[in-house]
Amino acid sequence: MFLDTDGRPLTLTWHYTRREIMADGVIHCLGVALGLTGAVALVVTAAMTHLGWEARASVAIYAAAMVSMLAVSAIYNLHPVSPRKWLLRRADHALIYLMIAATYTPLVALVGTGPMAAALLAFIWIVAGIGIAVKLFLPGRFDRLSIGLYLLLGWSGIFAYESVIAALQPTALWLLALGGVLYSVGVVFHVWRTLPFQNAIWHGFVLVATACHYGTIYASLPSLTGAA
Repeated sequence: MFLDTDGRPLTLTWHYTRREIMADGVIHCLGVALGLTGAVALVVTAAMTHLGWEARASVAIYAAAMVSMLAVSAIYNLHPVSPRKWLLRRADHALIYLMIAATYTPLVALVGTGPMAAALLAFIWIVAGIGIAVKLFLPGRFDRLSIGLYLLLGWSGIFAYESVIAALQPTALWLLALGGVLYSVGVVFHVWRTLPFQNAIWHGFVLVATACHYGTIYASLPSLTGAA
């Protein structure tokens, strides 16, 4: 049993219609399929370039985090309300922190330069680690604060603009910015509980934003013509 800060049992409210759940299921199934395909393509492409093992590992970390986030989100959101759903909720929310940190990891490895880039990555992983611990060991608490922390971490790259963001190619830069905007706008629908199909709309924003950030990383890989 999970308890809130006052020691009362936590309960999940899941008042979605059958049509809303089906719409959300379609989006999640599409996301998992595209995520798996994209992850394989990204890792294989990185392996074919002249990147060192550290950069290739960073790409693999991102790919694994992306697939994990999409898959666990699908399982959690489509699983019937039960004690197990609370466990899935903890994993789902924790993986958002992991995904943010994992997205910045290959960007720093591929285009980052100088101590600011390294400091940014260390800061993101430390905060993400704290966030993951809170979600895993204090379920159902600080949920509103977590939303703000997600957004803060996601946009924290602007504090190392010159050493990371400015080095991106124009296409990668625009995709990164668009993904950030989509995630941020999507939060409006995430908290708009009375809106019909609210959950499906929110996850639609997440899927498109994830695709944009995937494109940022893919576009940042060295050209295959330069591979060894």
